[in-house]
Parts: sequence; structure tokens; C-alpha cells
Amino acid sequence: MSSEPAVPDKASLRASDADRERVAEVLREAAGDGRLSMEELDERLEAVYAAKTYAELEPITRDLPNPGVPNMPAPAVPPAGDPARFGGVPTSHTAIAILGGFSRKGDWVVPKQFTAVAIMGGGEIDLREARFAESTVTIIAVALMGGIEITVPEDATVQVNGIGLMGGFDHRSSGTGAPGGPTIIINGAAIMGGVDVRRRPPRKSKRDGELDAGRDYRLEARRERIEARREYRHERLEARRDHIRDRHESRYPDETD
Repeated sequence: MSSEPAVPDKASLRASDADRERVAEVLREAAGDGRLSMEELDERLEAVYAAKTYAELEPITRDLPNPGVPNMPAPAVPPAGDPARFGGVPTSHTAIAILGGFSRKGDWVVPKQFTAVAIMGGGEIDLREARFAESTVTIIAVALMGGIEITVPEDATVQVNGIGLMGGFDHRSSGTGAPGGPTIIINGAAIMGGVDVRRRPPRKSKRDGELDAGRDYRLEARRERIEARREYRHERLEARRDHIRDRHESRYPDETD
């Protein structure tokens, strides 16, 4: 699981030339008001132009009425939600199939907006194992005499706004998901074609499949053992019944006539 990137200390961010000029202007105004002598102004201006970070600029005007500390840029805020599921560099922004096909599935990063076009072809977009660059993403799906299948996670909030023109655009998966899930907006058009949107559970990993196969094998083997024991008991009962009948017939032969 990837960790959330560390947010740098604001004071350690690098200052720009414009930041230094704003502080220098505050010093000049302070000198004009008589708050600083010319010697102090020269000394502080020299410190301003030598400053490289906001931490070095801030003390220069700390004792003045208008400190003139430049507004420090706010650090980038990562998308809300599970950092293992949201954020990252998008894998691709478009997918086009003309008399062919495309597929986006497995571990890939969905951008804020993804465009898919299928012209006399087909495409598959599977979002169950994907990361999302942002908590809300938009997919534009256009199918012209073709088809696009979009599979969304069960916990996603889905808004389907696409239209069908002599085709079908599936809206049945629209609805609210679980807290912490992504919001997926699907727009576009199906022209003599179709766009399918389906909610499905997460794909099983290879290990899960192997575990399921092992469990099924054990259950089948147990069923076979139970059935074998049942048949064995049945055969013993049949043999015992035949033995009792034979003994009875040998003792009372006339009763069989």
C-alpha cells in the first residue's frame, strides 16, 4: 500500500523574485515613513535579495507594522479518500477502436476525464481494480455502430447521462455507492450501437481462485466419501437381508411353495 506523500513545511519553500520585490517595497515605504534609517534600509535590502526561502524573508519585516510577508502557495492537497485508491498519474486519457477493439482494465490510473470511442468496434473499461486520479471522474463514451462495456465498482456512486440514438445507453447502474467510494459520471451517446454500464464485485485474484478451487475440490471429495459410505451401508443391508431370507427359506422350505 502506497503512503500519502509528505507535505513540505511552508517556511522551507523557495521564494520567487516577485516575493522578494514585495518585501523590498515594504522596506522602502518604511524608510520613507522614517521607521528605518538609510543604513538599515540598505542592510535589509541586501538580506532580501540574498534570501532564498520564505523562512529567510519573514524576519526582515517582522518589526514593521505591515510585515509584507508574501502569501505562501498552499501545498497541493491530495484527493480525499483512501490514498491507496486515489491519486497518481493517469495511465491514459483516451481509447479509440475503429473496426477493432480496446481494453482498459486491471491496475491502471483513471484520469479526471477519460474519452472512449468505438466505431464499428468494441471496447472494455473495467474500473474495479483501477486507481482514480481524483475522487470524481468523468467518462465520455461514444459508440457508433459499435459497443462499449463499462464495469464499475460496487461501492461507486454512478451518474449515467448518456443517450441512445437508434441504440442503447444503459442507465440501470446509476445510483449512490458506499462512503469512501469514487464518483463516476458517464456521459456520451450510443448511435446504432450500445454502451453497457454494470456494477460487479471485485475480480478475484489468482490466489483467491486457487483457494476457491481447493475448497471446491475438498467439498467434492467429501461428498464422494459420504456417497461411498452410503452405498457401502446400503450394500451391507442388502446382503444381510438376502442372508436372512436365505436362512428362512432353508429352514421352512414349504413356505416358498
